[in-house]
Amino acid sequence: MIPQQIIKRPLITEKTTIQKEEHNQVTFEVDRRANRMEIRRAVEEIFNVRVARVRTMQVRGKVKRRGPIVGRRRNWKKAVVTLMPGHRIDFFEGV
Repeated sequence: MIPQQIIKRPLITEKTTIQKEEHNQVTFEVDRRANRMEIRRAVEEIFNVRVARVRTMQVRGKVKRRGPIVGRRRNWKKAVVTLMPGHRIDFFEGV
């Protein structure tokens, strides 16, 4: 898999913003088949940073209903990447 297929999108929420500022951690939605080493290589290659640690978790899709129709959101995988001290990823540089 190429790095752009492994890293799907960054997750920008209040919690991930606090993690980024306090613990130098960045959170991504990643391909469900990717393992920690593949995620580490992809982040280092795409963003040109050094990675200290990668933690992954499977997020189960929520059950949603609209009237009598019941559906499910898809399952997905989340990776919390801890960067080495002095390294940084900025998503909103010009904002």
